[in-house]
Amino acid sequence: MRTGFPDFRLGSVLATSFTGTLSERHGNAVERIPTPHRLVDWLAVNGLAVDSCTTAQLELARELRESIHAAATAAAIQDALPASAVQVINDRSAQGRAAAILTPGGERRWRLGSASCVEDALGVIAADAISIIAGERDGKLALCASPTCQAAFFDTSQSRTRKWCDMNTCGNRQKKARFNANQRKNPRSAE
Repeated sequence: MRTGFPDFRLGSVLATSFTGTLSERHGNAVERIPTPHRLVDWLAVNGLAVDSCTTAQLELARELRESIHAAATAAAIQDALPASAVQVINDRSAQGRAAAILTPGGERRWRLGSASCVEDALGVIAADAISIIAGERDGKLALCASPTCQAAFFDTSQSRTRKWCDMNTCGNRQKKARFNANQRKNPRSAE
């Protein structure tokens, strides 16, 4: 992994993890795939290894990321899906030529059309987005309760009441802010 870049925020759902490559959208935004090489890194970490990526392919990836974010956000608030976002997701899904393969250990892996085909990897991400936005998987789309984040995430908790995209980042930050505010109100409670 290349150093000098913000860490990836990895989740268990490919499509929403991909939208997390731009975090703090309503605060000081953090771009986690600022270069083509960084997209190569993210894809490799998520089982979609490619040899290279061009600037044009990075732009396709960012367009897909923003389209997934827009559609997932609309789905989470039960609003109409933006037609332009749906078009981009469908186009990327249809352009990919990846195949699901079964490993000897019983896991699903993806075989891309060629080692350098970013479009195939984007097709896998788009297909994953389609499955969660269409409601085909057990869980529900939700938005992070952090006012600076508001990332779409796929809640698979038993109660489907998760509030944060990631407890280790947004959740802890909000709990710490609430604790500090309470300490300022009640300074004697810290003794």
